Amino acid sequence: MQTQPKVFQGDLDAEYQQRYLSSRYLSVDTETMGLNVLRDRLCVVQMCNENGAVAIVQISQEQAAQRRPAPRLQAVLESSAVEKIFHFARYDLATLRHWLGIQVQPVFCTKIASRLIRTYSGFHGLKDLVREVRGVEMDKQQQSSDWGAVTLSAKQLQYVQSDVIHLVTLKEALEVMLQREGRLELARECMAFLPTRVTLDLAGWEAEDIFAHS
Repeated sequence: MQTQPKVFQGDLDAEYQQRYLSSRYLSVDTETMGLNVLRDRLCVVQMCNENGAVAIVQISQEQAAQRRPAPRLQAVLESSAVEKIFHFARYDLATLRHWLGIQVQPVFCTKIASRLIRTYSGFHGLKDLVREVRGVEMDKQQQSSDWGAVTLSAKQLQYVQSDVIHLVTLKEALEVMLQREGRLELARECMAFLPTRVTLDLAGWEAEDIFAHS
């Protein structure tokens, strides 16, 4: 298993593109300058496959401002043969679409799965899931840091790696629970709806529940 992440500027290289296209799963997360998708630019995309190969792609301010594509990254994230796993996919999918024009699919979201099956808990953050499923206490201190820095610190690199290395295990554990309780198909339908949910968010309906009565 890879222990050190590979850092790329602007896009994956050909080797990692093929490595990820040959994978079954790809855990993905993003880091931005804030939480407003339309305002706060994408800075980092981190990935890890089921074999523990971690890659970090830094997106420069210029690349984001010009909406300059990352073709190899796009080919991987849009490949129908590789299932992409996120925690709170709604945000990451919107960010990747807005800043890089990437339409991610197919998708599994561990936060949606957790909300559907862990109804015994009100805590559905990644840190909560990793603690329950893996017995590991995550360090989230670097979550609010300058991800637009030209050079990421050792602590930032460690943080982005920790955000993706657990997702395959979480997905598998949550799927077992969903199957046991008869909610797996419902979860899959929710995941399939995510691209439409993201389209609504980017079109201005992020804060409005259009399915509500009033």
